[in-house]
Amino acid sequence: MTDTDRIEPMKTLKVISRLLCYPRADLLGALEELAAAVEEERLLPPELRRRIGTLIAELRITDLYVLQEDYVNLFDRGRAVSLHLFEHVHGESRDRGQAMVDLVDLYRRHGFELSARELPDYLPLFLEFASERPVNEARELLGDAAPVLALIGERLALRGSRYGVLFDALLAFAGAPENLDEIREQAAAEGPDETVVNMDKYWEEEAVTFLAPGGCGSGQATEQPIHWVKPEPAGTVPAKQSVFGG
Repeated sequence: MTDTDRIEPMKTLKVISRLLCYPRADLLGALEELAAAVEEERLLPPELRRRIGTLIAELRITDLYVLQEDYVNLFDRGRAVSLHLFEHVHGESRDRGQAMVDLVDLYRRHGFELSARELPDYLPLFLEFASERPVNEARELLGDAAPVLALIGERLALRGSRYGVLFDALLAFAGAPENLDEIREQAAAEGPDETVVNMDKYWEEEAVTFLAPGGCGSGQATEQPIHWVKPEPAGTVPAKQSVFGG
């Protein structure tokens, strides 16, 4: 069995998923273990492993309440760096609803069910799913999403965010999109996030509550944490398919 055919969970993708979750005390308690997993698996080049180690070290020495405030200000206020992937592809159009249905169907046909309500395009959840697939399939899944990942990463880099390295890591694993230069130019030319500038207006108009999986999100959800449930017996694995229209 080659590396690309292996089906053991990829710890590095799970670590990135966890680091993109809303910071909680249990995350801080697991930082040493997360850092060790990235180093031991060696899924990423040495420089990116070092940078992720630096991020983890910064998290370790930063007060939890500061981390939580920074996270909410970054990811939960506005849409420019939203961790809901289809928001960057479809916005609030009807196409987004169908894309959600297709993605849930993909999860289910690979033997996974969500145990509580969650938007399936939430990046930490998507990474959790990808981490359970063979390496070549995970690369293809993330490759489909690469333009969105690159755009979020560029916007984070322009904000000087510590989280930017996680998107660099995902692109290193999956491959950068062919139009990366255009994405960088787009991000550099953008003005202020309109959803932040007009926050009060959007809050009045929005009726959707975004819930977060397994300890992720802003901590305002009252649902039980989400985890993957593998049915017994597991369903038949379908042929690979794109969930981003590729």
